[in-house]
Amino acid sequence: MKRLIKFIGRLVAGCWKALTFLRSAVLNLAFVAMAVFVLMLVFSGRGAKLPERAALVLSLSGNIVEQRSESLFSSPLLDEDAAAETLLQDVIDAVDHAAGDPRIPAIYLDLSKLKSAGLSKLQDIGAALKRFRETGKTIVAAADFYDQKHYYLAAHADRVYLHPMGGVLLTGFGIYQNYYKSALDKLLVQFHVFKVGSYKSALDPVLRNDMSEFDKEANSALLSVLWDSYKAEVAGLRGIAPQSIDDYVNTFPAQLAVSGGDAAALALSRRLVDGLRTQDEVRDELVQLVGEEPTRHGYNKVRLEDYLKSIPPRTAGPGQRIGLIVASGVILEGTQPAGRIGGDSLSALIRQARRDDRVRAVVLRIDSPGGSAFASDQVRRELEITRRAGKPVVVSMGSTAASGGYWIATVADEIWSAPTTITGSIGIFGAFPTFEKSLDALGINNDGVGTTRMSDAFNPNRPMNPLLAEAMDQIIEQGYRTFIERVAEGRHMTTAAVRKIADGRVWAGMTAQEIGLVDKLGHTRDAIESAAQKAGLDHYTIEMIEQPLTRRERLLRHINELVFAVCRQGLNVLSPSAAEWLKMLAAPTIDTLLMLNDPRGLYAYCLACGSP
Repeated sequence: MKRLIKFIGRLVAGCWKALTFLRSAVLNLAFVAMAVFVLMLVFSGRGAKLPERAALVLSLSGNIVEQRSESLFSSPLLDEDAAAETLLQDVIDAVDHAAGDPRIPAIYLDLSKLKSAGLSKLQDIGAALKRFRETGKTIVAAADFYDQKHYYLAAHADRVYLHPMGGVLLTGFGIYQNYYKSALDKLLVQFHVFKVGSYKSALDPVLRNDMSEFDKEANSALLSVLWDSYKAEVAGLRGIAPQSIDDYVNTFPAQLAVSGGDAAALALSRRLVDGLRTQDEVRDELVQLVGEEPTRHGYNKVRLEDYLKSIPPRTAGPGQRIGLIVASGVILEGTQPAGRIGGDSLSALIRQARRDDRVRAVVLRIDSPGGSAFASDQVRRELEITRRAGKPVVVSMGSTAASGGYWIATVADEIWSAPTTITGSIGIFGAFPTFEKSLDALGINNDGVGTTRMSDAFNPNRPMNPLLAEAMDQIIEQGYRTFIERVAEGRHMTTAAVRKIADGRVWAGMTAQEIGLVDKLGHTRDAIESAAQKAGLDHYTIEMIEQPLTRRERLLRHINELVFAVCRQGLNVLSPSAAEWLKMLAAPTIDTLLMLNDPRGLYAYCLACGSP
């Protein structure tokens, strides 16, 4: 019996060791496979082989951004598509290069994975698509369903197809956000806010339960300009009246009833699309256009990421250069990764451009809702020194260049904006929460002694110190005067004139030009050409001045993307919309407030600037 028990024990122990070995082996193999995959991504060579004749598949994934985010460890729950970003300049470079590439007679627009893009970014891509069509080449757009941003790009195609079971949903632009005052009141949280500017609404969500009349007025005017621009462009491309787009949106249910609920037939009847095609029918048409892929029984194609590998990398030649610097994201103090603007890190790039004798002019591409007033002025000062050194500074605005983003721009020789850029928001605020009532409700009391009347300043467990409140009011007023003076000096206006258009109000680019905040309307290439002219350059190359990624950082980026992909899949098993709902609930107000780090607590930030 004892021998039997020992035998069974040995058998179990052996099986356990075998299972442990197998588990370790599988995990190790999985790790090695992932490492090999990542290394292939990191070190894959350029120069993918293209067919002699192929369609460029313009597959735009995630968010269209000016600069990829290098925040390696943000939350996949609250930022489910953090790794899904398409670089705006990559798209433009690919389309412009394809326009002169005899191997690419056509572009196929695949917009199914496009998540978010500011209107000005869509216009930049649209301008590149127009240049492509002007060469006599063809653009085909096909989708199962078009939302508003998808349809804007699709309208630039020669042929716009929709699945017979699909539809086109146009909604117009709106700005809607959560307001937390009642929730904070229930938590007995006291938010002490100091601000200048009736239209400065960045902290309204913690102070109110609804949108202020000032905010409604400014936002309504802004959205009207953006919507009018959208309608005019789409209507012109489709050969229809702008009013017909308003009619389509405002009477959508009634029109659907006439078409028997058939959204695809409705879109066709309103000339929003050229035909209804299933996916296989679109494939057959592309085969007729570019030829059949010999092995996969599809059409000859090259995807965006592969085509980019075939484009010679942009390198600055031995001659004179225009330095292009991208400033994208919230403005924060210190050194920040790509996707955020650091006062120290961006200033360092500007100094690099200034000290390089080969760089004759600087173009700063700004896409930012603002942030730290201190960091904004730090960057503005570096641009000012660069101008004094004799190098022209030209600013090109992206989707947003408001508040701190505009503060930076004030010193430029010239400011270029897209017609739909959101800019202005000349105002400033500070905020400090206290929790004394929350603690009191829990039976927690705070008491003590100090050496001065300010000893308890910035103690969140105590009521707001009245001397600190008085001081903050004065500091905020001084900060606003400084902002006004910066604008007046840079735009050659009186402070009185600036005050009339400031007050925290946001403006669309075309309106900003009319009131003197912007010099000219155009895109990045227009700003570069203007900078070259100011520097007296007929021949030049463009040098991207940016923080280089190390191999370790590139490796971490790809690992991060894989981790995020797994996390997103896991979340979607529970609820496909859970992550999006959490993002909507928490951002942008709370998330941004936690991020801001101005040493004086002064912020020039526009809350609603990224909403449309």
